[in-house]
Amino acid sequence: MASIMTNASALTALQSLSSTNKNLEITQSRISTGYRVADASDNAAYWSIATTMRSDNNALSTVQDALGLGASKVDTAYTGMNKAIDTVNQIKTKLVAASGSTDADKAKYQIEIKALQDQLKAYADAATFSGTNMLSVTTDAAATTATDVKVVSAFNRTSSGAASISTIDIKVEDIKLYEAGTNVGVNKGILDSNRTSAGVEGAASAPTLGAAAAGTDTYTVSTMQLTDGTLFASDTQIGAMLGVVESALKDMTTAATNLGAAKSRIDLQKTFTQSLMDSIDRGVGQLVDADMNKESTRLQALQVQQQLGIQALSIANGNSQSILSLFR
Repeated sequence: MASIMTNASALTALQSLSSTNKNLEITQSRISTGYRVADASDNAAYWSIATTMRSDNNALSTVQDALGLGASKVDTAYTGMNKAIDTVNQIKTKLVAASGSTDADKAKYQIEIKALQDQLKAYADAATFSGTNMLSVTTDAAATTATDVKVVSAFNRTSSGAASISTIDIKVEDIKLYEAGTNVGVNKGILDSNRTSAGVEGAASAPTLGAAAAGTDTYTVSTMQLTDGTLFASDTQIGAMLGVVESALKDMTTAATNLGAAKSRIDLQKTFTQSLMDSIDRGVGQLVDADMNKESTRLQALQVQQQLGIQALSIANGNSQSILSLFR
């Protein structure tokens, strides 16, 4: 039936052209943005997942920065500890040389030992990075142990969506060389603690220079002396000092091992975090990125469909003109 009121062919052609134009608009948007899912309206589930994972990746980027800062803190303490070990070894050699020497020579060795002791303190005080010093500390009056250094190491999200932060904890109490805190219960550092050759002692028992060494005599690596200007240490006392130095070196070696292990763990976590960020980027890309090869092919096909749709609509509209010939 021919009708001048309703052109069914034109309506069909118009619907087809509208659908083609809509698909063409979507394809052009994907090509211009590079995203298959750019808004929640494109795919609500994928958009939500991608948005959350991008947010987590930003958090992981901050974790990466925190690991870099933590690595610098640990590396600074590690460097200071190694230099301190070298210096204590020098003190050890001076004590060996002083054993059996004359009082005049002991006085000369004492000058060298005092210089090395001052250098030890300088190393510990200088081992500071971003306000953190693990070698020379002052424990707060409200605490009995030095505060641990915490390095943010991971941002975690559980299957239920709960977020949490993990840290690598460095126990400063086992690393510190000097402790300036004086409140009750605070332990001194490795170099300023009272020691016998058997290890750390809680109470000090000052030796009398020149006398035979007593089992209860205590020394500190940071203040031990061969002479006070008048009296001179006996050979047995020098032997006891050597035992104290050996005890301190053992503790320092353990502390350096702990720092080295923490440094290694931080480096491993940095590598893992970077790999995790790359993995998340790839996963998000698979969800929302547009396949440009596919979209470019689709664009060409839609452009041809659009031209054919316009042609079909033109033909359908032209059909109405044929009705006029019936009245000629």
